[in-house]
Amino acid sequence: MLFKYIILRMEYYHLSKIIHKQAEKFGDEEAIKVRNPETGVWSPVSWAEFSKKVMAVAEALCHSGVKPQSNVGIYSQNMVECLYVDFGAFANRAVMVPMYATASIPQITYMINEAEIKILFVGEQWQYDNAYKILQDNPFLKQLVILDPQVKLAEYDRTSIYFEAFCSPKNRNSQDITSVEKRMKAAQDEDAAHIIYTSGTTGESKGVVLTHANYKAVMKTHDLRLSYLPQRYLSISFLPLAHIFEKAWSIYCFHRGCSVAIGLDPKEIQTYIKELRPQAMCSVPRFWEKVYAGAQEKINNSGFLVRAFFKGAIKTGRKYNLDYKNNGKKAPWGLTMRFKFYDKTVFSTLKKVVGIENGLIFPTAGAALSDKVNIFLQSVNIPLIYGYGLTETTATVACYPAVGFEMGTVGKVMPDTEVRIGENNEILVKADSVTKEYYKKPQATAEAFTEDGFFRTGDAGYLTEKMGIVLTERIKDLYKTSNGKYIAPQQLEARLMDDKYVDSAIVIGNQRKYVTALIIPDYNEVKNYAQAQHISFETPEDLYRNPKIRELFDQRIAAMQNEFANYEQIKRFTLLIEPFTIQTGELTNTLKMKRAFIEEKYNEVIDKMYE
Repeated sequence: MLFKYIILRMEYYHLSKIIHKQAEKFGDEEAIKVRNPETGVWSPVSWAEFSKKVMAVAEALCHSGVKPQSNVGIYSQNMVECLYVDFGAFANRAVMVPMYATASIPQITYMINEAEIKILFVGEQWQYDNAYKILQDNPFLKQLVILDPQVKLAEYDRTSIYFEAFCSPKNRNSQDITSVEKRMKAAQDEDAAHIIYTSGTTGESKGVVLTHANYKAVMKTHDLRLSYLPQRYLSISFLPLAHIFEKAWSIYCFHRGCSVAIGLDPKEIQTYIKELRPQAMCSVPRFWEKVYAGAQEKINNSGFLVRAFFKGAIKTGRKYNLDYKNNGKKAPWGLTMRFKFYDKTVFSTLKKVVGIENGLIFPTAGAALSDKVNIFLQSVNIPLIYGYGLTETTATVACYPAVGFEMGTVGKVMPDTEVRIGENNEILVKADSVTKEYYKKPQATAEAFTEDGFFRTGDAGYLTEKMGIVLTERIKDLYKTSNGKYIAPQQLEARLMDDKYVDSAIVIGNQRKYVTALIIPDYNEVKNYAQAQHISFETPEDLYRNPKIRELFDQRIAAMQNEFANYEQIKRFTLLIEPFTIQTGELTNTLKMKRAFIEEKYNEVIDKMYE
């Protein structure tokens, strides 16, 4: 009852005001942590300082000619300045257009042109170099503001300015202060806050318009679902702030008065976690798959007694957490005592190795998480919250409740959210968190909604009796073989990537007579296997062509396919040496596979599997 009372008393501020309201409450308490990349030292930014920085940016933007509901771009990796710019733009009632740090020149140009962006904030040298090429002959872009002071300007660049200089008192005056204050007072919930562009895996990228009302709705539904969380905790932000998952979660953290640590380099996340020991962190399933793989390797390489001890601990944890606690049942005294013992020894040690022993909540979404990995993580008492959402729904449509989540689902439908199943088993959503439109695309907007206002997610699935969502496939990604059978490639790919020897994989089969796969092995795991089996090789290519390695993959693929129908099973596969990356074009900025691009790039390799 106390938590419900607290939620009812929670205040929900417009994003132009939220940081300043929290600064009034928390003053010199920590709002943000920032890491010095040279020393590795994390320094705090107080709420008061956060508020001051936001207003400096707001006044500088106003001085630069930014008008209410005009669009401002930001092209950067995660930096604390990204937060100052976001909330500074909101104070002007301006609209932020975040762009991935890995986005290419054509992608950036498309967004700049459609959104008519005049001012673009850029992060490091690579983003500046790309943006400067666009600046020279673009009809809209007029100025670059550079966040990283280490960036070297092009020889003839006379228009770009560094962030500190941009925010200098010389670029602000009393009239700017008055204008910003008036704009903040005039701010409306229906004002656009962000235009977030989709990855464009199935066609032209679309700008999703998200309003301040959408974000307020997210705050309310998450307060109801996550009522068990304390008001203050530390969350690490390492997924791109250009992605709605990290964006919405960070805003929610600020709404709760929590501290957010900004991770500059996502490849260093394991270092960041061990340095900070956070209570919360958004991640994609791949992070937890690696945690699982590491734990399994440790267990499998242990002696018989240690291995039996580990397995007994995991079995106990599964029974306690999933059979009793998750079902709202009180566990027997003996099971409770065994669980507490294992939690303080085995599970605690595992979590300390990763750096997550203080964990309160670890939301994960963005891809399929296998039940095998999920069950293991829940068993060892890692507070994983699996969820599902889209940019168009301002992230969360469903996520696990604290108690009563159903394995095999992507969570329970969020409070104040309607979900129903439409034609072709498509998941349809209606909620205050759902976008009203795609930017400048009325036809795409009309096609995205049913006549009675439900958003078409493009995902197929069904609802359980407890309102859990089970995803079955992405409708647009469904393959139809030449024999007329439908294949859901994501299910096969998820099973393949459960295997410790597989780094990534893509299933082929559309209009083909049978199913094949391109597989990128986990080189270190395959190398270790080869060494243990005394298989000699000089290069990865030698290794992957070795008949014994082919036999290894044959056996493991055959074993994992038992539950699939014969027509769904992979008949042939090719091991690739080079990984799929954003830079080489196979992945979007959100790390989703570009199926058409991959099939075209590896056309000859694929055709050989059908000879």
